Amino acid sequence: MAASVLVVCFAPAPWQQFGVYGCFMAFFHYSEFLVIAVANPRTLSLDSFMLNHSVHYGLAAAASWIEFGLELHFLPDFKRYAHIWLVGVALCTFGEIVRKTAIITAGRSFTHLVQDEKHSDHKLITHGVYAYSRHPSYVGWFYWSIGTQLILMNPLCICIYALVSWLFFHDRIYVEEYSLLYFFQSDYARYQKQVPTGLPFIKGYLID
Repeated sequence: MAASVLVVCFAPAPWQQFGVYGCFMAFFHYSEFLVIAVANPRTLSLDSFMLNHSVHYGLAAAASWIEFGLELHFLPDFKRYAHIWLVGVALCTFGEIVRKTAIITAGRSFTHLVQDEKHSDHKLITHGVYAYSRHPSYVGWFYWSIGTQLILMNPLCICIYALVSWLFFHDRIYVEEYSLLYFFQSDYARYQKQVPTGLPFIKGYLID
């Protein structure tokens, strides 16, 4: 985080975007750990930082750095449209707020892993941000990830991040809602009819 702040303050203009991106990345992972520590401390571990989320996550980050560097070298003027990357700042901020609000609202019912067994303190949360989206933590992450690439003004990675994130959440929500319907049965089926997933064109696992 400190290095990113220095880049924002002292680096040439195009690299300031990379510094802002670094600040959002650092804040996301640090706040993920901190919010879990408050909301659901029994699940807290080093994995709560989400730094070792998956190999694909690391590769996606590396791809965005490579694209930024190549475009900055060969198409430097392409990175100078401040109004575009400021939209990314707004999108990242929105996504961060939605995700962390979702975690705090869910409290002990929130976990980073899809559960296949209902714990005694696992409750169906339908208030707060969950009154508008069945999966607000995924909504936040989805838009945050796209926002990071808008900050870098990486056209290729914007498209790839949006597609891959959508496919990931499409499959994850389908599996998760199968479990949630098993846990909460008619209560969750009723909730599904009242509240959307919050992600475009993703309906989840529905019972006809």
